[in-house]
Amino acid sequence: MRKLVIVAIGGNALVKDNNHQSVQDQYEKVCETVIQVADMVEEGYEVVVTHGNGPQVGFGLRRSEIANEVKGMANVPLVNCVADTQGGIGYQIQQALGNEFIKRGITKKVASMITQVEVNPDDPKFKHPSKPIGSFYTEEQTSELLKKHPEWTVIEDSGRGYRRVVPSPTPTNIVEKDAIKSLIDSGYVVIAAGGGGIPVIKTEDSTYAGVDAVIDKDFATSLLAEQIHAETLIITTGVPQVYINFGKVNQKALKQITADEARKHMQDGQFPDGSMLPKIKASLNFLEHNGTNVIITNPESLKEAMHKQTGTHITK
Repeated sequence: MRKLVIVAIGGNALVKDNNHQSVQDQYEKVCETVIQVADMVEEGYEVVVTHGNGPQVGFGLRRSEIANEVKGMANVPLVNCVADTQGGIGYQIQQALGNEFIKRGITKKVASMITQVEVNPDDPKFKHPSKPIGSFYTEEQTSELLKKHPEWTVIEDSGRGYRRVVPSPTPTNIVEKDAIKSLIDSGYVVIAAGGGGIPVIKTEDSTYAGVDAVIDKDFATSLLAEQIHAETLIITTGVPQVYINFGKVNQKALKQITADEARKHMQDGQFPDGSMLPKIKASLNFLEHNGTNVIITNPESLKEAMHKQTGTHITK
């Protein structure tokens, strides 16, 4: 019986710091991360990989705006920037993981699936931008940017600086889910729903149209895990375990908790909205829809977390 695991890699996890934001820097981080994914495949797991694109989609959007400001080139819509990052990051993961398989003599193949994710056109989140994208800015930099771009919405992001935010509607359906399942059944490691998926709405004639937004990759991954019947959802973040009272003298790591315990901590305000809260909500969504197990850890601890040596494990 196959053991299907879906692993969500954060877009921030692929950017070391503000001094390492080049495509080559990102590829080096990808190469480090896929070692852990290859370990899981080597242990017999069927694996699907998703990834975020928060920094990268912001970089692409800003490049487009600068090209328009300086040379009058046509702006690239946000939805196309999402598609561009899905293809670019997917290519890097596909190549790096395929190369790692070759080095280990693993016969698995890797395929990236350009994935559209349906959202509700009436989702109220379109009117309330909340998804951070792009670089972190200082207060001074933010002030200067808002003078040039008063249409931007900017928030302080979990004590790390200021970031631009865009609409982030709730995903309702993975359009290519059947194709993804077919690839899994054919023995592929699939990279899918990159950057939360390309946001689309269904029109009156049942065709699809793209919309400018960035879907939270954890919510999209949770939905994909549900629709392809994965047993385990792994969400990577910047820390090896989830904590309560994070950053305080009574900080405590959560090792093994139930969904009810996670929900109680969430209601107590233990998880910041800009960082851990979406991951906990996505985890609970997965467990409420026949998911078995959720692991939250950092990318470099994936192997240890699979063996319960670290990570936060959430079960029903």
